[in-house]
Amino acid sequence: MTAILRTLPNGVRVVCDPMPGLETLALSVVAGRGAAYEDPARSGWSHLLEHMVFKGAGGRSARDIVEVIESGGGSINAATGYERTSFQVRALKGGLDLGMDVIADLVRRPTLDASDLAREKQVVAQEIAEAADAPDDYVFDLIQEASWGDHPIGRPILGTVESVETATPAALSSWREALYAADHLVISATGAVDEAELMAAAERAFGDLPATPGAEIPPPAAFIGGPRTEARKLEQAHLVFMLPACGSRDTDYFALRIFAECLGGGMSSRLFQEAREKRGLAYNIDAYADTYADHGALGIYVGCAAGDAVETAKVCADEVAKLVSRIEDAELARAKAQLKAHMFMAREQPLSRAEQGAGQVLLFDRLYPPAELAAEVDAVTPADVARVGQRLLAGRAATAVLGAKSALKAGEAFDKALFAAR
Repeated sequence: MTAILRTLPNGVRVVCDPMPGLETLALSVVAGRGAAYEDPARSGWSHLLEHMVFKGAGGRSARDIVEVIESGGGSINAATGYERTSFQVRALKGGLDLGMDVIADLVRRPTLDASDLAREKQVVAQEIAEAADAPDDYVFDLIQEASWGDHPIGRPILGTVESVETATPAALSSWREALYAADHLVISATGAVDEAELMAAAERAFGDLPATPGAEIPPPAAFIGGPRTEARKLEQAHLVFMLPACGSRDTDYFALRIFAECLGGGMSSRLFQEAREKRGLAYNIDAYADTYADHGALGIYVGCAAGDAVETAKVCADEVAKLVSRIEDAELARAKAQLKAHMFMAREQPLSRAEQGAGQVLLFDRLYPPAELAAEVDAVTPADVARVGQRLLAGRAATAVLGAKSALKAGEAFDKALFAAR
C-alpha cells in the first residue's frame, strides 16, 4: 500500500503508512525542532523538556502515563536531537486512539511542576556526568565543538549543568510552545493503521493547536575544524575525525552516503580491511555521514590502543585520499546494495518507518517511494563520489582525541597526512 500525506487546517501534517498483515502499529509525533534551535542560555532545555513532559501531563501522573500505555501491551518513548524531537508509541492493533491522546497530552498539556523540575534537573545533571565519564560518548561532544564551533550543534544536546539549572516551569512552558508549534509538527503512523481512523484521531488531538509560528530556524552551521584533545588514563584511545560535507537536502547526499559506506561502512570497507584485518590496529573503526538539513560532515570513529593512535590516524587519512582518487566498480556496486539494504530494512520495522516518513516530510514536504530512493542511490556515479571527495578536502579537518598522552598527536597526524601533500 502507498503511504499518504495529509495536512490539517492548522498546518500539522499527517502520514498514514499501512503495513498489511501486522497486528501492531507505531505512532510518532515529531516536532521538527530540537537542540539546534537553542541559544546558549537555553542549552539543554529541549532535552530537559522532553524529560519533564513525562513527569505528568493531561491529568495523568508519571506512573499513569506509562501504565495506561503498557496495560494495553504498548510502549512509549521519546528522543531529542538537534533538529527534531520525537514522541513514540508502539501498540497493538486498536491502540491508536489511546496512543494519540497520551502523546497529545505530553506535547500540549504537560504539568511542569516546580518540584518535579528540581528533581529532574538532578537527573539530567547525572546524565551529563555519565556522558562525560563514558569516553566513547564524550569524544563526540569534543568533535561537535571542533566541527561546528559556537553554533548550537557544536554544543551537547544535554546542555550544561549551569544552563539546565536556569530553567523554570514558566520558561519551559514558553519554550514548549515554540518547540512543538504546529508549523513543524508531523504525525506519522505505520503498521496496523487506517487512514480514516488516523485522520480522525489527529484532528481530535491536534486539530485545535494554534497555527502560530514556532522558534525561528537557526542559520546553517559553518564547519570550523581544528583539534580537540583531552588526556585521560584509559586502556583505549578514542579518535574522531570530521571533514566538511553536505546536508540531507544537497544533491550530493547519496554520493556522500556511498563514500562513507565504501570508506568504513561495513566489514568489507576500506578502513575495516586495512586498519583492522590487515594491520590489527583497531577493534572499532567505522565511517559515517553526519548530516543535518543544510549542512553536514563525514566522520570517522576509531577505538584503538594509545600506542597505535598516530599510525591508525595516518591509515585513515591515506584511505580517504585513495578513495577520493578512485573508487572501484565492484565496491561502488557493493556500497549501493548495502545502502539500499539499510534503508529498506529500516522500512520493515514500523517505528523506523514512521520516523523515516516524518523525516522526509520535515525535510522535503513530501514522501519518497522506495523505488525513487533506490533510483537515486543507483544513479550515483564514480564522478559523483570523486566530487564529494573533493568537497571533503576543501576545508580544515576537525579532530578529537581522548586517551593517554601518547595518543594525543593522532589528530595532528591525520591532518598532516591528508593535507600536507595538497
